[in-house]
Amino acid sequence: MKLKDLITRAAQLEGKKVAVASAEDEEVLEAVKMAVENNLAQFILIGDKEQVDFMVKEKNIPQDHITLIHARSKEQACEIAVKAVRQHEADVLMKGNISTSVILKAVLNKEFGLRTEKVLSHAAAFEVNGFEQLLFVTDAAMNIAPDLQQKVQIIENTVRIAKSIGITEPKVAPLAAVEVINPAMQATLDAAALTQMNKRGQIKNCIVDGPLALDNAVSSLAAEHKGIKSDVAGQADILLVPSIEAGNVLYKSFIYFADAKVGAVIAGAKAPIVLTSRSDSAESKLYSIALAICSSTNH
Repeated sequence: MKLKDLITRAAQLEGKKVAVASAEDEEVLEAVKMAVENNLAQFILIGDKEQVDFMVKEKNIPQDHITLIHARSKEQACEIAVKAVRQHEADVLMKGNISTSVILKAVLNKEFGLRTEKVLSHAAAFEVNGFEQLLFVTDAAMNIAPDLQQKVQIIENTVRIAKSIGITEPKVAPLAAVEVINPAMQATLDAAALTQMNKRGQIKNCIVDGPLALDNAVSSLAAEHKGIKSDVAGQADILLVPSIEAGNVLYKSFIYFADAKVGAVIAGAKAPIVLTSRSDSAESKLYSIALAICSSTNH
């Protein structure tokens, strides 16, 4: 599967809407245009109406696929967008030209936000040269040093996303520096616990096996050399990182060293959230929209 296949899959889910908070952003509107051209969704663009309208016309985005709503401030844009999703007027929330902290404050608002009892976590689907399947990395952006219970929820969030794009039984590799249990390395203890929890049915709809070092998780040859017998080794769909630092390094290594393509969403809220970086390309934002639309069917 390639990321472009997500666009095809998302286009088959008719009637989807995306609410964009603070939509006055060149790359975001470029992604909106590409999404409209691929019949992915209708868009509610919230922000400075005059500025957004000018940019929409400048980019020749078809008017029949968008609704413009004026907001006096970035905070108000976030509130309107979040309320639209909460009230089922939109299926996906997307961040525009705004800082992450501002939109998350609205998402987590107790009165009108999108909070659930679940942990919010970031899941990135990478298309890496040389790999036939998409590789999910989680969590590279939200949870700094997740404990065991948070890791369980991060796995569950990402498994739901993986299943929404057709991976029937995702294989999850809890990553560590080594593949043996070392009491001095918390990541290996957590990985072993997650593996056992999966075997006992506490983590469902996937196969978890670890600890695994990155090479053994993605390379059958490396796993074979080390004598690792596992249903996950060499064929992982989901790479569960032990910390945000490990996730951040792996995420950026894929992009800058491997020239990988990526689409990412925040899961665990009442609806998927497209929370891409302002430095992400319009293409990456398009893949993120497609992934979010696909995963919206599981919310």
